[in-house]
Amino acid sequence: MTANVGTFDRIARVVVGLALIAFALGYIAPGTTWAWVGWIGVVPILTAVFGTCPLYSVVGCSTK
Repeated sequence: MTANVGTFDRIARVVVGLALIAFALGYIAPGTTWAWVGWIGVVPILTAVFGTCPLYSVVGCSTK
């Protein structure tokens, strides 16, 4: 797969991913039963690390 995620997009994905994981670990809104949703934050971090977004590939979009 070719890289299709630009620098600003990568930074935004890491920030959002870390915030979601912090939510899952209870640093943001502790005690909520929806904490499991925060583990979705792994996906944007992985797409930022690899520089490829599968959804962008399907849609034909690129921020690079």
